[in-house]
Amino acid sequence: MRLLLVEDTAELACWLQKALTSAGFAVDWMADGLAADHLLQTEHYELVLLDISLPRLSGLDLLGRIRKRGQTLPVLLLTARNELTDRVRGLNQGADDYLSKPFELEELEARIRALLRRSQGQVQEAQTFGELVFHNEGYFELQQKPLALTPRESSVLKTLMQRRGRPVSRQQLYEQIFTLADDASPESIELYVHRVRKKLSGSNVSIITLRGLGYSLERHG
Repeated sequence: MRLLLVEDTAELACWLQKALTSAGFAVDWMADGLAADHLLQTEHYELVLLDISLPRLSGLDLLGRIRKRGQTLPVLLLTARNELTDRVRGLNQGADDYLSKPFELEELEARIRALLRRSQGQVQEAQTFGELVFHNEGYFELQQKPLALTPRESSVLKTLMQRRGRPVSRQQLYEQIFTLADDASPESIELYVHRVRKKLSGSNVSIITLRGLGYSLERHG
């Protein structure tokens, strides 16, 4: 899942970016509201982590622009402010949730996953496809055993699992896995698909290549 982090405290942003990447997310970081606003008009994200106090354009003003454009992606406010009026204003302007600093990383991850499930219309139960099971806590099982995946391999499989039985283009996978700062090309997706395909071998689930369309997660038998 590709997230946008808008936070002007570099130390905190660096820590969050590394931690969320390790948790399987692709995270772009912007340090001011105006730059983030421009990015949100050209790039696709599943969720925005938005600080309220930002240079050039405040988090609440950015939130207003996002909703005015009709963008419905979830927005989670991050703020050091404890005043009720700030939280109420943010929720009234279209924020989906808020978290006051300092916070625990485990709580942030849980809130992110809950917002993503809600926005994608996912149920709380695990998703099962043949012998493959995806648990909403963020991990896979294959043939009733934990499936060891790197964060990027997990992102590949999550994207294919969500659209199982339907083609997913190489570009779509690339946008879900890599950030703007990554030195990678869409062709590198083939490496991660190959690795996941090998880890699914021996089961009744496989990744097939559809010429000119991309990849599809299919069940056999």
